[in-house]
Amino acid sequence: MTATVRAFPFPRARRLDLEPEYRALREREPVSRVAFPYGEQAWLVTRYADVRTVLTDPRFSRAVSLERDVPRVTEENFSGGLVAMDPPEHTRVRSVCRHAFTARTVARLRQRATTIATDLVETARREGGFDAVEDFALPFTLKMICELLGVPYEDRDHFRYWAEAGLATTSLTEDERWRATGNMWDYVANLVAERRAHPRDDLISAMLAVQSETGAVSDDELVIVAMTILVAGYETTSTQLPNFLYVLLEDRARFETLVADPGLIPGAVEELMRYVPLEANGTSPRYALEDVTLSGVRIEAGEPVVPASVIANRDPEVFTDPDRLDFTRSPNPHLGFGLGAHFCLGAPLARLELQVALDVVTTAVPDLRLPEDNDGIEWKEGMLVRGPSRLPLAVDSVDPVDPTAPAPTASPRPQRSRP
Repeated sequence: MTATVRAFPFPRARRLDLEPEYRALREREPVSRVAFPYGEQAWLVTRYADVRTVLTDPRFSRAVSLERDVPRVTEENFSGGLVAMDPPEHTRVRSVCRHAFTARTVARLRQRATTIATDLVETARREGGFDAVEDFALPFTLKMICELLGVPYEDRDHFRYWAEAGLATTSLTEDERWRATGNMWDYVANLVAERRAHPRDDLISAMLAVQSETGAVSDDELVIVAMTILVAGYETTSTQLPNFLYVLLEDRARFETLVADPGLIPGAVEELMRYVPLEANGTSPRYALEDVTLSGVRIEAGEPVVPASVIANRDPEVFTDPDRLDFTRSPNPHLGFGLGAHFCLGAPLARLELQVALDVVTTAVPDLRLPEDNDGIEWKEGMLVRGPSRLPLAVDSVDPVDPTAPAPTASPRPQRSRP
């Protein structure tokens, strides 16, 4: 019997709701045929066990995507880089930053993260409210990744545009997207060359030291890793942080729970990673290297499979009462950071940033709330990730202002540019 082929991505649900098609397929047709706007047809898998298999089993390959008409939402095919490698090549290239995001290394960043987040929130508190995207999440995550890598923060306008161009599915022409990618490559390559000549106490210099010691990666591969860290190191976290705040404040009892018990914040971050559907179009397709059976359906060698982590994270076979937000859920084997060889390199940093941000916000502005009737909230469109593009938040209690004191300095608000 010929399988029904469904158009994918599914029509976008409101805000951070899950598309109902995912649930229906997980229950009745967990391995289904889908057609993206561009590229070849694929299998979509929606159950946790199958998604885990596709992400971790060496019978599924990302590298094959370089040779195929990849299922995708953009006309141009941007497959490449670190995310399109398989072990052992992927392992070799990724080893250049083996010391970058260890738990011990990231723990040293906690104090700096707390200082940055506190400064941003204190400014917002004095002003009676703030945009959680532009005034908090973006400058917070940008400053963190810039300081870690050794990228000048004053250049944020440029690489923010380049990064967002890479995640856009609409609004930009193919030429604009390729030009943005080329500009970022040139920028990072020049930065690498400068650090080789004048090393500093930053991650790019550390990666160059590993390269010199081991000879494991080429200059181009080192640039690829640095670009990956720069983009992934702020874009996803700067989207998830406003998502988390929205979910917590939409049902304010959730937020008040963390205000009353900050010890729940690490568990809350893990649960929000499970609960909030960040991906808008499934994760990157993997290609079967041999025939594989998933949920009784035979995937033939050479066929692409798209794992839907957003619905796998709500699988009742793995998560009890999966549609309930439970900050004490344990165990919580969510797929929010991926799994297998391509498990998010920056997961320790993202966890730290999200934990620090929630700790600072719930401590400094416990009366934080969404605007009346969600007025002024805007949502991203035409992006690979979902979340608010504007999230104004209000604060009831504002400290009295000393008229003799200098006026507080507003938080930097990066403006989009098109270099």
